[in-house]
Amino acid sequence: MTQHVFKELKFYFRNGDVWTVNHKELNDIWISRVTTSYGRIEGGPMQEIHPCKSFKAEILPEADHVKSEDINTGSLEMGMFGRATKYQDIEKLDLVFQDDQDKAPQQIYFPFKNKDNSGLDNIYQSSQISQKNSHLYIVIDAEHTIADIYPEI
Repeated sequence: MTQHVFKELKFYFRNGDVWTVNHKELNDIWISRVTTSYGRIEGGPMQEIHPCKSFKAEILPEADHVKSEDINTGSLEMGMFGRATKYQDIEKLDLVFQDDQDKAPQQIYFPFKNKDNSGLDNIYQSSQISQKNSHLYIVIDAEHTIADIYPEI
């Protein structure tokens, strides 16, 4: 049986920013109940999509880097940890596997419910930087918050 080890995650924010996090920059990650659905997003083509029920991650301080071609200049100034805690707008991610360089990454959509009329922030996302270890914690879940999943921070 071939084991799929992922190489990196690419987070996509609703404003178009992208953040790439390498496998070794993650301390803890869990993507729960990824399913297959078919639909159109914002009038686009009918496509296969993969929503998940829940996402949690503990990201090491080494991941607080910015590739200038991936984000706007405001995010350059605050860093990606600051970006992820100031705005709750992570919409989806690409899961890129080491052994599948020829294949398209697995794209996974997070549970999303608008926090307000702007439609940018997600009521289901909570993010926090730990004062103890400077790790970034992210939870995207309709039933649990960061306080439920990571009470130690």
